[in-house]
Formats: sequence, structure tokens, C-alpha cells
Amino acid sequence: MFVEEENNKRRSYGSIFVYCFFCVVLVVGIVRFAKPYDNLRQNLMEAEAVVEEGFFDVKNSGKPPCQSSRSRSVSDPAHNHEKLTAPAWVYRELPPTSYCVKFESFATMMKQVNDGKYESRPFSVGGHTWSLLLYPNGNKQDRAPAGYMSAYVRIHNSSLTTSDVYAEIKFFFYSKTQDKYNTLVDNVPKRFHMITNPEWGMPNLYHLPTFLAPQNGFVFNGGQSVFGVDVFVTPPFKNWEVFSNEENIRDPFLDWNLPLFSTRYRDSYTSGSFSSGGRDWVLKVYPNGAGHATGNHLSLYLLSASNETHYVQAKLRVLDQIRFTHLEKQVEGWPNATTENGWGYDKFVPLADIKNATKGFLVNDTLKVEVEILSFSKTDFFSV
Repeated sequence: MFVEEENNKRRSYGSIFVYCFFCVVLVVGIVRFAKPYDNLRQNLMEAEAVVEEGFFDVKNSGKPPCQSSRSRSVSDPAHNHEKLTAPAWVYRELPPTSYCVKFESFATMMKQVNDGKYESRPFSVGGHTWSLLLYPNGNKQDRAPAGYMSAYVRIHNSSLTTSDVYAEIKFFFYSKTQDKYNTLVDNVPKRFHMITNPEWGMPNLYHLPTFLAPQNGFVFNGGQSVFGVDVFVTPPFKNWEVFSNEENIRDPFLDWNLPLFSTRYRDSYTSGSFSSGGRDWVLKVYPNGAGHATGNHLSLYLLSASNETHYVQAKLRVLDQIRFTHLEKQVEGWPNATTENGWGYDKFVPLADIKNATKGFLVNDTLKVEVEILSFSKTDFFSV
């Protein structure tokens, strides 16, 4: 009897365990299935909060949506304006320095020109004549986006220019609210030509509803507005240089003999000037070595007689007068800026080899050196 009751209890506990196990599995499956939707709902709630926060900030700051640092709708025209234009708008206190136009009633001017343009009187900058063109309702021929003003600068035939003119252009309009000029900053010079390219401008200069919004102060004192332009003419360069390399040198060789070599007492000896490739050169020898080579090597250098600092390729040689051969080392590069010795070697040949009669470098107490100029750079200067 007792054993049977124990068996019943065990069967009951096993059933409970199996039931609990399946419950746990079911709950885990539901949670995993529902989690993506819960994340989606959470993301939507966060996005909605950001949008609401952005509009709340705009409403309380007095700024139009196009100037808000918060998220904006993709369909917002001011947002599209940012994509369309690389130049940036900034406020500055300095007024335009080239030309200004004041409209006593911007609305009247906009109505009168309709889909056309207002063109200012000509003004002179940089020796040329210009005018400012304003399309308050956008330049439809230039595919201005709907709801945008357009502005252009024109160079006139009266300037009598027949070549390209490059100028940096800045457009302005005044804000009474800021007491500053909203300025389109673009420092890339634009190309003008009175026949092929007389105008340059921005078809999507500024979003018209934003311009008309009272809180921005671009239209003030009962309808007034002020526009301006800066034209900075970039003068053509008048001085330039051309860097090239001279090869196939005329008269590339110079042979130089130093007799009585063993009795020479000065630190260095310089050859007479010789012409090669239209340039003047000299050779310089230190019989007892130069710098850290003093006392153990002969030093040999090529120098420009006019102290020109060009790139040079040359071969320096000490001749073997017995076997009619030579010890040769090539120099290539700019002159050594740390010394006055141009191109060459402190340790060109050991003095022991110079004094060794079997080497053939010194015959009848005469040393023979040679240079072959292979090429050198040159810079030609021009001025108009």
C-alpha cells in the first residue's frame, strides 16, 4: 500500500515536470517571436519622439525648420536646397563691397517681374562691367526648383573683354532680425566670357517661403529688402616658370691636369670655368681630403660656376694613366646644401692608392681628373 502511494507521487511529479518544461519552451518561443516587433515598436516610438522634439525646438526657438539642427522631413524644400548647393550660407556684419540693391517693396517688385528678372544698373569691378540679376520667382529657363529665388551676375560687352575672366562671386541679403547679411560663401572662381559664358549664378539661391518668413527679418519695415553681391576678379598670372631637364649635352667632357701634385700645399684647388650644355662649371679637388676624409682620401667635386641649384647627373673620374682606364663615380641629385662643394665625394679615392705608383693615378707627379655632364635640370622664367 505504501509502495503504491509512493509510485503515484512519483508519476504526479513527473507529469508536473513535463508540463512545466513545455510551458517554458512555449514562453521562450513567444518572446523570441515577439522581440523584433517590440524592437520595431520601440524604434518607431524613438523616431516619433525625435521628430516631435525637433518641431518643439523649432517652435520655441523662433527658427524656421530649414535652420533647425534637428531631423527634417525629406520633402522639406530647405532640406533639398542643402543637397542642391555646395556653397554655404553664413551671417556676417560686413556689407557687400561691390554693389547693393534695395527694394522698397519686395512684394511689388516680385509681382511686377512675375516670372522674369530684375536687373541692376551696371557697376564696375576689376576693370570690367557687371550687373546683378534677381529672379524672385526662380529662373524657369535654368530649371530653378519650385519655390526658390535665383540670382546671377553678368559681365557686359561694354567691358570690351575678349578673353576669359575669372571671378569669385558672393550673394547677400540683409536680415533685420540678425542685423547682419546672410552670405552665400563660395570661394571657387567662376569663368566669364562676354560671348560664350557671360553669366553665372544660382538657380536655387534661396527658398522663397523661408525668405518671406517674418521671423527671419529678410523682409522688414513694411516690405523692404536689401540684396547685394561681391565680385572679386581674379587677375591672370603674369609671372611663371617652366621646369625641364636638359639632356644630350653639348661638350659634356672636361679634362683637368694637376701637375706637381705632391708639392701642393693648399686645402683645395679649383679648375678654370668650362662651358657644357650652355652652363658654366668648375671642378674642385682637395688633395688631402675634406671633412671627415681629411688625411686619408682625395676629395673631388663638380660645382656650378654661377651657383645654380639644379638637379645634375654627372660622372667624376680620376684617370689611370698607365692602363688608360679610370676610377669613376656618378653623382646625381641636387647640390649639397650643407657645403659649398656642389656634387661629389669626400672619399673619392684613398690617398694610399694615389701614392701607389702601380695604380697609375699619379704619373710624373701629375694627377688627371675628368667630368662628364650627363644631364641637368633647368628653370626658365617668364613675365608678361
